[in-house]
Amino acid sequence: MAAELTTHELIAKHRPTLDQALEAIRTRAYWSPHPEHPKAYGESGSLDAAAGKAAFDALLGTRLDLGQPGTDDWVGAEVSPYGIELGVTYPHADVDELLLAMKAGQRAWRDAGAEARAVVCLEILKRISDRTHEFAHAVMHTSGQAFMMAFQAGGPHAQDRGLEAVAYAYVEQVRTPDTAEWTKPQGKRDPLALTKQFTPVPRGIALVIGCNTFPTWNGYPGLFASLATGNAVLVKPHPRAVLPLALTVQVARQVLTEAGFDPNLVALAAERPGEGIAKTLATRPEIRIIDYTGSTAFGDWLEANARQAQVYTEKAGVNTVLVDSTANYKGMLSNLAFSLSLYSGQMCTTPQNLLIPRDGIRTDEGPRTFDEVVADLARSVDGLLGDDARANALLGAIVNPDVKARLEAAAGLGEVALASREISNPEFPGAVVRTPVIVKLDGARKYWEGADDEAAYLSECFGPVSFAVAVDSAADAAELLRRTIREKGAMTVGAYTTDEEVEQAVQDVCLEEAAQLSLNLTGGVYVNQTAAFSDFHGSGGNPAANAALCDGAFVANRFRVMEVRREA
Repeated sequence: MAAELTTHELIAKHRPTLDQALEAIRTRAYWSPHPEHPKAYGESGSLDAAAGKAAFDALLGTRLDLGQPGTDDWVGAEVSPYGIELGVTYPHADVDELLLAMKAGQRAWRDAGAEARAVVCLEILKRISDRTHEFAHAVMHTSGQAFMMAFQAGGPHAQDRGLEAVAYAYVEQVRTPDTAEWTKPQGKRDPLALTKQFTPVPRGIALVIGCNTFPTWNGYPGLFASLATGNAVLVKPHPRAVLPLALTVQVARQVLTEAGFDPNLVALAAERPGEGIAKTLATRPEIRIIDYTGSTAFGDWLEANARQAQVYTEKAGVNTVLVDSTANYKGMLSNLAFSLSLYSGQMCTTPQNLLIPRDGIRTDEGPRTFDEVVADLARSVDGLLGDDARANALLGAIVNPDVKARLEAAAGLGEVALASREISNPEFPGAVVRTPVIVKLDGARKYWEGADDEAAYLSECFGPVSFAVAVDSAADAAELLRRTIREKGAMTVGAYTTDEEVEQAVQDVCLEEAAQLSLNLTGGVYVNQTAAFSDFHGSGGNPAANAALCDGAFVANRFRVMEVRREA
């Protein structure tokens, strides 16, 4: 089939966007080509709100045929955290046949070059962007995110992260020239002269293991980093969040076909209930790159057992906020309340431990004791979530029963400063919606009436659970922060202080233990949010993740540069 999209056309269409992305990662300034507001869509071929909802509704109860080779069954059992059975079925693959087919198009994809691959990836992202409203509903009804968060995080923010990965991939591939003339003087003898040719060569087939909570935001960096560096990509979604990544694969296969490449460069590996194919796929010799977001246990297993592959993991950590003093007490409380509440704390960046001196803190409203700070924070969360409609819009739904169980168990770990309450969702009566719980613990006392405080706050409790931990001083808090990052890892660290020495101590800990730090956030930027092209998500330097989204290290080892030398 002749290509409907020529490389020349795609370069003309997308090279300006690629250049802007390259400039953004150089300057780290704000930039995004993907609108955040739902009303920005509906022109130039993009779906507006009504059309996007209709497109999503039309998917329910259907078979999503991707035209993949090796399909031996149809699978799918997704139930929305909002109580809706999606009823979508997906191709189940004979892995031997599918992986063999995925190899066939790799040579042409490799030989296309870095620029051609980049603009094909940008066309995929543009088509996904045009369907942002449709994808938003798919993300909402697989992750439990509230609609606006699913729209932004699952749509433009995820697309930004994919484009960011393409930009980094392009930079690393063109770092080495295509050819070089090499001449070495030999004194009175004729010089030695060689012509050298350099080609970025992909590792092989990349495996993306998707997560339940942020299927596109966490999935797109690895998917597009691997595809842009010449690798075929097999997408293995989480069984409860297949639809957003299946739609992504569908778009990618369409664009690849139209651009004259083999659509099997991108394929889906959906699984039967309980099949657990991730381990099988991860250790196949054809799989040379793995991107994974999820539990520490399986991330550690991948790093130990997928020895044939380059493995990039984002696992779990214990995120900490150190509270020493503040010049904006109300702003601090408001900022923390929002951070603890957003998406019911079901973010890898949500703060868990709040380290507060037991003698209290200094504020612009006068001194506050430990108990007063915790009580004021509880009131701030209550105020934020006091209106049920606003609470539903912030909290979304609990993504799975394990999160609900952890939330309910947390109340038994210490003195409850803020009890969780149930909220009904009139639009989706089947949704499980809960407000956060805040539990007081003591950082100096290992046991509290028989409960192990340390075991509680030094373990990740994923979900809407936070611990207010009393410490002896800011210095002790900094050392506990260091220990937490070193032993358990952290995706984010926050600190509030007006003391230069405390600020320097916290900064030193984060630089030495490789954790991303946010200081004195009191406005509309929150510790659990990161912006593509500017912020690094994770560091790759502590146990929470072995890679950062997104930097040169995240893409550079997805290919190797091969050299051919000839005498000139």
